[in-house]
Amino acid sequence: MKIYNTLTRRKEEFEPIHPGEVRMYVCGPTVYNHIHIGNARTFISFDVIRRHFINSGYKVTFVSNLTDVDDKIINRANEEGRTAAEVAEEYSNAFIDAMDAVGVMRPTVRPRATQEIDAMIETIQMLIDNGHAYESGGDVYFNVRSDNHYGVLSGRTVDEMISGTRFDVDPRKHDALDFALWKAAKPGEPYWDSPWGKGRPGWHIECSSMSAKYLGQPFDIHGGGLDLVFPHHENEIAQAECSRGTKFCNCWMHCGMLLVDSEKMSKSLGNFLLLKDVLQSVDARVLRILMLQTHYRSPLDYSKERLDEATSSFERISTTLRNVEWECSHAQVDASDGASDDASAKALLDKIEAVKKRYVEAMDDDFNTAAALGEVFSLVGDANAFISGGLDSQAKVDAAKAAGDAIFDLMGRFGIDMTDKPQEDEWPVELLGLASEMAGYSGDNTKEAAQALLDARAAARKSKDFATADKIRDCLTNLGFTVEDTAAGARLIF
Repeated sequence: MKIYNTLTRRKEEFEPIHPGEVRMYVCGPTVYNHIHIGNARTFISFDVIRRHFINSGYKVTFVSNLTDVDDKIINRANEEGRTAAEVAEEYSNAFIDAMDAVGVMRPTVRPRATQEIDAMIETIQMLIDNGHAYESGGDVYFNVRSDNHYGVLSGRTVDEMISGTRFDVDPRKHDALDFALWKAAKPGEPYWDSPWGKGRPGWHIECSSMSAKYLGQPFDIHGGGLDLVFPHHENEIAQAECSRGTKFCNCWMHCGMLLVDSEKMSKSLGNFLLLKDVLQSVDARVLRILMLQTHYRSPLDYSKERLDEATSSFERISTTLRNVEWECSHAQVDASDGASDDASAKALLDKIEAVKKRYVEAMDDDFNTAAALGEVFSLVGDANAFISGGLDSQAKVDAAKAAGDAIFDLMGRFGIDMTDKPQEDEWPVELLGLASEMAGYSGDNTKEAAQALLDARAAARKSKDFATADKIRDCLTNLGFTVEDTAAGARLIF
């Protein structure tokens, strides 16, 4: 398995610190609002990455935090006349619900900043003791120039950072580039006791402290959006390595930006899309497919055209699985001709194994979901071609089932459940009345009612009563069904 490491700017062979185990940390949201689809892309991408590690046999410890104390939370609370804790709780719950809705697995540990203050104070004190931080007027700052490696992730030198930049330098700082580790409490703000007085942590110190607490240092992979490389992740490295004197983590992974109609998402452009709003009209599985079609490190353009493509892709896979299931369950197998060594069945089974192998190879190559998804569609095409020829032997039925199972499994590895929805028990109850009127059905099972109507239509067609057959079809169409005639008989698609 090879992974692109932002720190070294190249793909590297993945070698876990502990054989068979992966320890990952992904920066979570600051909970002052609902997340937008750009945030969602990052969390979905790392969910797929996590799933591939699990499917590859690794034990994965996955930590992702909630930043529930921050200036943005405090500002929103003041605007709405609420406490910061109330705002943070509302949007923490909203975030968790949104992640559940798009199929993102819950972290092994989800630390909340407000519950990890002691760990942050401990890290800050280490930095002071090691000569990398200083207290000033109740605040504590990191001394950037004390770290000779500062800028290693972003590739910037300290002189480049300050050159040509105008700062309103806080007089409490020793240097304009120094950043806050601890902020003295202001009236009306939440605070905690510390050796430097009442206050609250700076944003950057949270992740350095929580990752070390729950994963140890160093750990295997740290991830987040590309926008976090500087200053957030740069500052994390500085704090972690200067406090504990060891490497922070082995590999840095960053997810590319999400654009909307080829433009950067912003409220001023009116293209700022919240995930909760998108999910009102878009199936979460379609959204995942859209995101999988672009490599996680590349910019992703969210547009109606791309969404339509993803919808078509999802429907093609769903239809194929439905067709395979139908053909297998309605196959007319000639028992006397069901040779187990059917050449076409063996060829399909060979293709299934080849697709599975190439799927893994694509995912092992820096999680190339676009290529892996392409392999799924290759198998979809093979399965459709295979069943179109009819399933007249048990070997063919078994091969078709294997193809359907493989497609279902590979999509599941992406976190996409291809279970057909809705099920028959969700079909409209109007079927019962229609079946009673046109097929003499007197039961209360919609599936049975549907079959009675199809049987009545088949009988009408056999007796050349095409008017009745067409009427049954038209009535079913009015209820939202499509009647599809196949070699094995008619079926309903809702």
